[in-house]
Amino acid sequence: MGALGALAMVLATFSPGSAHALEERFVYERAEMGVPFRISLYAAEESVARAAADAAFDRVAVLNSIFSDYDSDTELSRLSQTSGQGKEVPVSSDLWRVLEKSQAFAAQTDGAFDVTVGPLVNLWRRARRKHELPSETLLTEMRNRVGYKNLILHPQTKSAELRVAEMRLDLGGIAKGYAADEALKVLRGRGISRALVAASGDMAAGDPPPGAEGWRVEVAALDVPDAPPPEIVLLKNCGIATSGDIFQRVEISGVRYSHILDPRTGIGLTDHSLVTIIAPDCTTADGMATAVSVLGPKEGMKFAESQPGVAAHIVRKPATKIETLLSTNWRQVSSEGRK
Repeated sequence: MGALGALAMVLATFSPGSAHALEERFVYERAEMGVPFRISLYAAEESVARAAADAAFDRVAVLNSIFSDYDSDTELSRLSQTSGQGKEVPVSSDLWRVLEKSQAFAAQTDGAFDVTVGPLVNLWRRARRKHELPSETLLTEMRNRVGYKNLILHPQTKSAELRVAEMRLDLGGIAKGYAADEALKVLRGRGISRALVAASGDMAAGDPPPGAEGWRVEVAALDVPDAPPPEIVLLKNCGIATSGDIFQRVEISGVRYSHILDPRTGIGLTDHSLVTIIAPDCTTADGMATAVSVLGPKEGMKFAESQPGVAAHIVRKPATKIETLLSTNWRQVSSEGRK
């Protein structure tokens, strides 16, 4: 699971005669959460810009120490280690918000989005390294450890309980979107509202550049011959995320399996596609991009259309024919930006 590094920024310029002509564009990049985090912002002074960017990066680093499933000492990993013990574990406000959002998506999609998918993710990480499909025995064993209904959230105490032994949480389908939103909040708290935070394929857009209607963002094309060209979207005060298998996949016996898994079957997706979601925030966009990918074009688009303020773009090549599907509001949202 997780978002794809498939969005490229095209930064807008501004007129020297504008009211914000004294603001300059600054771009900073740091590796966080296993991907390049890139912050583009406008400020009057370089010292102010750098201090704000450093604070935003530091916030992302803190979130990684909470959300990562690679480190056994993160808050998420420690929570997973209590699975099957009948414990209600108090969690931080950041982890609570992400788990609460994730469980809402899980309920709405009947488990197509499921952060308890960790045991299956680990199984497929090994499959990609060995170029060998997991055995049915192992798949069955890991599927028995997965299921969002076995993650119980207790709102009064802000605690979580994992009811099945050897569960493992994986926030790869939503954590980077949340981190991008939080980084943007840090910048705004330091008086910088004209900013774009890009976490690989997840982006949180603030106010537009001076003299521009929005941030110009390129939605990547599918990596097949004769695919439709990249589309440029214009965004402000919203989030955008793309999920797909361009960079993370494995081909076994002639079948291309995505790193995105269907938690209900335990199998990597084989529907070669890119799903891009524009939403009021990047957390929503990130989670929905994964959910729509797993649901497939028909059910996924139906789900996207049911969510307020969400627009969806799907391009896929399941066999020999390239298909492009757009939600009814895609053109309006992607060309006009948001207020």
